[in-house]
This record gives sequence, structure tokens and C-alpha cells, in this order.
Amino acid sequence: MRLARWTLGIVGDLLVTAGLVLLLFVGWQLWFTDVTANRVQDATVSRLTRDFAKGPATTTPGTESPKAVPFGSAFAIVRIPRFGADYARPVLEGTTRDILQDGIGHYDGSVLPGAVGNFAVAGHRTTYGRPFHDIDRLRTGDLVVVETRTAYSVYAVKRHEIVAPTDVQVVAAVPGKPGVKPTERWMTMTACHPKYSAAQRYVVFAQLVKTYPHADGLPAGTLTVPPSPPKKA
Repeated sequence: MRLARWTLGIVGDLLVTAGLVLLLFVGWQLWFTDVTANRVQDATVSRLTRDFAKGPATTTPGTESPKAVPFGSAFAIVRIPRFGADYARPVLEGTTRDILQDGIGHYDGSVLPGAVGNFAVAGHRTTYGRPFHDIDRLRTGDLVVVETRTAYSVYAVKRHEIVAPTDVQVVAAVPGKPGVKPTERWMTMTACHPKYSAAQRYVVFAQLVKTYPHADGLPAGTLTVPPSPPKKA
């Protein structure tokens, strides 16, 4: 009996310890990764802002090619007024795990901001700064501003869709129509769905409404936070 009680006591202690370790790991994933990632992403946004302010670029807005951006490099800043006046996240070339820890990832092979085709990006919805945590709060008509060295590309949200992780056609040149030659300028944002799960993908499609040369800046009010939608009864 003593041996049984001793064994049960050891097992109980081990289970409690394992539970504490698991809680610490979850806390690290949900809190500490946000702290460290936000620090890195804020620094990248600050660096890009300084870089963009150095002077006019030599290329024409909307003509950049993805090949001009080295893999893993930050090249743009996304601002979404719906997410707050201070919301600004860097965009990096590529969508690998390590890149998504440092900001929003740009799908390799999709066009860059302002170009004909689909500027497709991915971002975490939880952990690592969770840049797309509130992607489901976006409403039709909400603006998404993408700043590069050459221009501000302003997109307006058109629709939402929830798809399986294998439904890669959403990031095709014409969203949802792989193989079709594009004639319009789209932006597609993807994130895991539901929150704290990777079972599906939440997708938001936005269409370009205007491109402004970086040297001219944005018109007043472009980044104004829109009013919150009325709560459902």
C-alpha cells in the first residue's frame, strides 16, 4: 500500500509539473511572442519609414516586380484604419514561418502593391504580433493602405470568404480563377480561422481604388478610423 501511495504521489507531482509547464508554454506563445514580435515589427516600420522619406524613387508607382525584392526583406508598410490610428505593420517577401514571425508575408509570385494582378499577403491571427487578429472586423468599403518607397496604394475591402487551407486559388492572379489573365488590381489578405486554430483560412479581398505618388503623400482623412458598426440586437 505504501508503495502504491508513493507511486501515485510521484505520478501526481509529475502531472502537476507537466500542467505548469504546459501553461507556461501557452503563456509564452500567446503573450511573450506578441511582446517580442511587436518590438521587432515596430522597429522595422520605423526603419522603412525613414528609408521611404529619403527622397523620390526612380521607378513609376505600380510597376515594381516581386523579383526586385529579396526573399525575407521588408519592403512595404500596411496601414488599416479599422484596426486603429496607430496600426502599421511591415510586409516582408515570403510566407515562411520565420518571416511571418516578423510581420505580414507576401506570397512569392504575386504582384507587388498597385500592380495589375493580386497582391497577396498572409499574417498571423494569434501569436507573433498577430497582425491580422481582427481581420474578421473588416467591413465592405474599409480602406487598406500599402506604403512603399514609390507610392501609397489604397485598396477598399470588397468581400470575405472562409476556405480550406488547400484552397490556394484565392491568391491566384485573378482571385478564385487560376490561369485567367488579370486586368484588375486586387489585394488578398489571408489568416488562420478560427482564432487559435489553423483548420481554415479567413480571406479578405480588396480592390485598388487609388495610387498616390509617395512624394505627394496621402489625402487628408485617408487614415481616419471608421465608426464602429452598430451592435446587433
